[in-house]
Amino acid sequence: MAFVWASKKPNSGIATLYESNITLNKSASTHFENAYNVLLGLDHETKRIAVKPISKQEFERGAIPEEKRHKITVRPSYARVCNKKFMREVSEVASLDLNENKAFKFKAEWSKADKALIIDLRQPEEGF
Repeated sequence: MAFVWASKKPNSGIATLYESNITLNKSASTHFENAYNVLLGLDHETKRIAVKPISKQEFERGAIPEEKRHKITVRPSYARVCNKKFMREVSEVASLDLNENKAFKFKAEWSKADKALIIDLRQPEEGF
């Protein structure tokens, strides 16, 4: 027999979109362990979300305007960014119904070029 042993860690980053927040699984959240805040971006044409960490040094320098910074909560098994206004815009761009506790899962990959986690709204996670 050729067993494939299961890992307790997910291999790929997954972002779950809710009406009021984006929740990142452990694999995706590792990029934010030292983030003080994040930037949220939405590309309307390619239907992608970017979540970019802001370091404490960038925060203290005031390099990023306050209205652009978003709080991220990082826990041992996930990270979460809340912004209901942003999520309404995402739901419109991606034609997602996020009302009534509905959730959608998408693949999330780290982009070295952008220094951000990219959530591709055209790539729903299989099986969800």
